[in-house]
Parts: sequence; C-alpha cells; structure tokens
Amino acid sequence: MSRQLDNDEPVSAFGVTPGSGANGTTQADEMMGTGDGSEDASGQAEIERMKAHVAEMEAEAEKLRAMHKELEEESAALVESKEDVDARSVYVGNVDYSSTPEELQAHFATCGQINRITILCDKFTGHPKGFAYVEFAEPQAVPNALVLNQSMFKDRELKVTPKRTNLPFMNARGRGRGRGRGRGGFRGRGGYRGGFRGRGGGGAGAGQPY
Repeated sequence: MSRQLDNDEPVSAFGVTPGSGANGTTQADEMMGTGDGSEDASGQAEIERMKAHVAEMEAEAEKLRAMHKELEEESAALVESKEDVDARSVYVGNVDYSSTPEELQAHFATCGQINRITILCDKFTGHPKGFAYVEFAEPQAVPNALVLNQSMFKDRELKVTPKRTNLPFMNARGRGRGRGRGRGGFRGRGGYRGGFRGRGGGGAGAGQPY
C-alpha cells in the first residue's frame, strides 16, 4: 500500500515532517523552551543570592543590637557602682595643704571603717587643692562623719558634706563641681595625694582618685 504525496507536504523516509521533533514540535519551539528554562534558573539563583544577603544583613543587625545592649548594661552597672561608692563617701573641704591621708584617717576614724581617703592635687603643680574625699565601708558611717562638719583640723574649720554623684553624660557647667573648683567634683583632670586604704593596711600612694 502506498501513500499519495502532496507536492506541498514533504515527507521523510520515516514519515516525519522535516524540521519537526520526535513529538511533533519544531526546532524553534525546542530552542525557545530551552531558553525559558535557563532564564528561570538564573532568576531563581538571583533570588537565592538576595535572600542570603538579606539574611547576612539581619544577622549583622542582630550582632549590633546585642553589642548595644551589652554596652548599655555595662554603663548602667558603672553608674550604679559609682552611686554606691558615693553613697558611702563624704566631701571634706578647707583641708590644710600639708595634710596627709593618714592624718585625715585619724580625724575620721571614730565615724566608721574607712576604705579610702583621697586628697586632690593640681595636675600641673602637684599642690593639694584643699579638699578630699573620705570613702567608708558602710553608708551608715556618713551621718557620723557629717557630725564633724565645722570641726577643727590643723587650725582650720572643715566643711564636711555628703559626696554627690557626677554622671559622665551630664553637663557639669554651672553646677560648681565640674572643673574641680569650690566643692570640687574630680573628673580626672587633677592629681591626687596618697589615698589611705583601710583594707589591707594604710599608707600613702595606695588610693585611686574618684
């Protein structure tokens, strides 16, 4: 049996129209299909890269938030520690320039156990500024120390008041304590003399400035 061929419809020896695939699709269709798949894969890869980048940014932001929180906690702990020390301390004004920490310790010995005595000095000349801080072991000793306000020490009338806390982020201008004048408020600009420590023995040179 034979098949009649139409002049407009060429047929190959296997009965497949030239230019068509095995399933009847043309080569152009197959090429277009292959192109669409490649573009889809490329787009998907780009999306995955963007997702990975966003994840990295979120992880970095989380690290920054954790660091910020840690710094806030450390700052709060520092303020609390300073406030705790200041609550156990008194300011002593009109101190004779020749005074030593040991002599001030003897003057305040009856008030309670003393942790440290600091005499502030000018950072340029090294001369005492005429005031000091006395830190006690317990806050209960502060009222006892205030009783010695206007007491005589080396022929001078002492001025004894509770020590106020200077917060580092507050502007001290106009408060009378910002630059070590008058009532003071040591901010690390000046020096200090001695620094009697009640724990582990006394002696000059053992203290640290407030």
